[in-house]
Amino acid sequence: MARAPHEPSTISQLKDTLRLHNLRARKGMGQHFLVDRGILRSIAAAAALSSDDTVIEVGPGTGLLTSELCALAGRVIAVELDREMVALLGESFADTANLTVVQGDILALTPCTLLSKLGPSGATRYKVVANLPYNITSPVLRHFLHSDTRPEVMVVMVQEEVGRAIAAQPGDMSLLSVSVQTFARPRVVRKVLARSFHPAPKVDSLVLRLDTLESPPVPTGEVPTFLDFVAAGFHSPRKQLHNSFGHGLRAPRQQVDELLSRAGIAPERRPETLAIDEWVRLWHEHAAMAPEEADPC
Repeated sequence: MARAPHEPSTISQLKDTLRLHNLRARKGMGQHFLVDRGILRSIAAAAALSSDDTVIEVGPGTGLLTSELCALAGRVIAVELDREMVALLGESFADTANLTVVQGDILALTPCTLLSKLGPSGATRYKVVANLPYNITSPVLRHFLHSDTRPEVMVVMVQEEVGRAIAAQPGDMSLLSVSVQTFARPRVVRKVLARSFHPAPKVDSLVLRLDTLESPPVPTGEVPTFLDFVAAGFHSPRKQLHNSFGHGLRAPRQQVDELLSRAGIAPERRPETLAIDEWVRLWHEHAAMAPEEADPC
């Protein structure tokens, strides 16, 4: 498959492209353009793309990563909020038959809506590849992982601190890591230094690969309830569970102790030490302890 004609690989070429089209990186949109061609190719490689794959790219910007994806995948749907960048992409990739550019807010577009852009024979399975703006990392991950139509794989660039939190193991878990790992298995692909971007952010980044679970332990329709319960457990993350849950659930000590006992979890443990299966077990026990609604008849 032929590469798209737009392939700036250095910061000077990117600056020329922006200057030619009277564009600049918009701080309010969190735009930082990755200019290291080797890293771009490693991101595409981490997604293990083939001509059978459909890719949704979030925030393509000037198309630096897009060209790599179009060269490997069968179809690419690039979703860009910035209308000026959309115009640039339309010009730069005019002859790229396997690319569909969509202008809009990714958080307002469901995966099904995007896949429908490919027509009646559009894909039902897809992968997500994205150099995510730092300020929407968590919402975008939730948007895809908690949807009815989850991707097979997500390869995303995120702020290093956030990436470490997502991939954390019991002992360092957080609400973010639980909300991701309940639905996917994260793996750090590589670190990316701030100088690899233009303009350079203040922090380094990580590339993560998330392999989604075919049968997650929490049904899609119950995700909000489950995450509210986990958030209650992390109400006071540095305190012991019986105290943190007591505040988060607004429940008496005796009730919290019974919940933890039924789930086989010591009350002295802290929320950050629990594994995913323990959170799910606690959630089920909590639901089982809830009083039944009175019969209106």
